[in-house]
Amino acid sequence: MEKPTMHMLSVQEKGGETRKANQYIAAVAAAIGAVAAGTILAWTSPANPQLSPLELTNKTLNDTEVNVVDNVDDNNTVLINSLGQPAAFLLSTTEMSLVSSILAIGAALAALPVGVLTQKIGRRPTILILAIPFTINWLLTIFANGAGMLIAARFFAGLGTGGICVAAPMYIGEIAETSIRGSLGAFFQLFLTVGILFTYVVGGWTHWKILSIICAVLPPLLVVVFWWMPETPQYLLSKNRRRDAENSLRWLRGPDADLTAELEDMQKDVDDAARQSAGILSMLTNRGPLMALIIGLGLMLFQQFSGINAVIFYTNDIFHSAGSNIPPVIATIIVGVVQTIATYISSILVDKAGRRILLLQSCVVMGICLIILGIYFKLQIDGYQVASLGWLPLLCMVLFIISFSMGLGPIPWMMMSELYPVEFRGGATGFTVIVNWVLVFIVTLCFPIMKTAIGIYSCFWFFAAFMLLCVFFVFFLIPETKGKTVSQIQAILAGKI
Repeated sequence: MEKPTMHMLSVQEKGGETRKANQYIAAVAAAIGAVAAGTILAWTSPANPQLSPLELTNKTLNDTEVNVVDNVDDNNTVLINSLGQPAAFLLSTTEMSLVSSILAIGAALAALPVGVLTQKIGRRPTILILAIPFTINWLLTIFANGAGMLIAARFFAGLGTGGICVAAPMYIGEIAETSIRGSLGAFFQLFLTVGILFTYVVGGWTHWKILSIICAVLPPLLVVVFWWMPETPQYLLSKNRRRDAENSLRWLRGPDADLTAELEDMQKDVDDAARQSAGILSMLTNRGPLMALIIGLGLMLFQQFSGINAVIFYTNDIFHSAGSNIPPVIATIIVGVVQTIATYISSILVDKAGRRILLLQSCVVMGICLIILGIYFKLQIDGYQVASLGWLPLLCMVLFIISFSMGLGPIPWMMMSELYPVEFRGGATGFTVIVNWVLVFIVTLCFPIMKTAIGIYSCFWFFAAFMLLCVFFVFFLIPETKGKTVSQIQAILAGKI
């Protein structure tokens, strides 16, 4: 089963030489699903302006080179988008809201069933199956002739995105050896940001249907590449397929690795799991699993209430405050580049610096940046002359995004496979992802309302308060999992170490 591998450094692990190349290959293959999810998450950014109607006035009619007579629907409504371009159809405000928000509903609905599916049929088949809703989304989008097909497309997009958020981090966490589990675990968020950046770049200069056709290549690519990857050894052992588990681990660790100790550790974890009930009551009444759930849900809460969506939403205003005339498309791409580079740095540091220090720096740096942003926009609204300090909110925004991308962005996804014991992993991961998407929906829905009611500066301070709470949450509740096996982490959570 051994396949050609790239040259990488080898290390001594558990008494034998392991080769990391195949683990990276398998992680990258699974993370293609994250790229697909990233394109879906970012799709509305370039597509919305092309689908929004132009507010027509005499001036805009005179300035528009489009022949408006040739661009009318059956009700004689002019079909020119907000960019002044002709459009086959446009969306009302309500329809646009549905197209944007139904993704979170689909993601929340898919998370728990996909978690159960990973336990029933395996991590690998589940990831392959998720290519189906991804593909349906792009087909419906490409052939859309109105709001109905786009809304349906985004619902299927949500099913695929919510599902891949469960299955891919679980798969990557289980194939990785302890020494690189953090680095590989950060791949999910890293490749998600790659998908987002790709969409910003391509979508900035193409029609939304052309963008959709290009993005539609990713689900088949996921199947073609991931088809050759092995199932995780933990799942195979749970199904009493020890020979298959050994073959899988042999491919992942290399032909010279001594697998005896690692395979026995995995078997012990699986046997312990088999002797315990995996019901929700059992999870809530055992200290270790309960602490894992509290930490997992808490990380998702602070991730979404970090203010990341508010800062990104306010990107163009922050650039303008700095006196920049950079077009919104370029500003968005700059943010995407910063996110991707910072997440890559996190994947390098997470197994060296550890999870806790990266999370703590996120809470502190992001909190300070939010406070400064709030003060700046408060002074600006109150009429103070702050033009000379326009560089300050821009600096804060860049530091904020870097800090998020190095801590609260990737680490919550990575730690799910570390924290949850084998018997609860599918259901607990699914439930955690549901909570994450519900929080996405709440923040997305409430932020515009909050901005109108209390002002953008108060919104920034509101999120800063959550970052202060996050410092205490990380410091007192989250153990350092760097270099520890799943069994050791469970013993720490249960208070046995």
